Amino acid sequence: MGAPRRPRHEDGGGGSGAAARTRYLGQLDDSEFESALQELRLTRSIWTIDLAYLMRHFGVRHRFCTQTLGVDKGYKNQSFYRKHFDTEETRVNQLFAQAKACKVLVEKCTVSVQDIQAHLAQGHVAIVLVNSGVLHCDLCSSPVKYCCFAPSGHRCFCRTPDYQGHFIVLRGYNRATGCIFYNNPAYADRMCSTSISNFEEARTSYGTDEDILFVYLDS
Repeated sequence: MGAPRRPRHEDGGGGSGAAARTRYLGQLDDSEFESALQELRLTRSIWTIDLAYLMRHFGVRHRFCTQTLGVDKGYKNQSFYRKHFDTEETRVNQLFAQAKACKVLVEKCTVSVQDIQAHLAQGHVAIVLVNSGVLHCDLCSSPVKYCCFAPSGHRCFCRTPDYQGHFIVLRGYNRATGCIFYNNPAYADRMCSTSISNFEEARTSYGTDEDILFVYLDS
């Protein structure tokens, strides 16, 4: 489907969250940004497709890759999606249906780690939907208010048994050490890092549809 902080989308703090994910694109006029959020109806439940439309609105070259062109009905009973599923399904499906006419680039395809690395190597970034219950940062440390700890490492999110969709912004990678660098919009003051294997587990978890929004900063 495409995206977001809650099932393919992210719930809560829609406006501020979207701002955090787009701030690296340059200085944005607050009033213009708020106007865009209202026009695109980005309030609390943010899906990846919403972010793609936001990129288009600001004239940012992008490419949204996903495994599902629309809402996967299989998510209806997942706790993460359940709250907003019925109200969001029609809206999100319409966005996918109108994407081509609105010049929002959406593709149903599989993206490899090599594809992502090639994109980052050119100085671009990518917004990725991950299962925050799986992703952990190797750099974050105390105080506890910043991270939840687990035997396997320092986590940027509290680990839960259920899927928890969240967007992160990929910034780079180190091929020698096999790590990926990213920004967690929940914490604007740091760069996080995780292993490629952990990143892959988090981004391919059931519930993400492997949503990834490639953003081209030269635009």
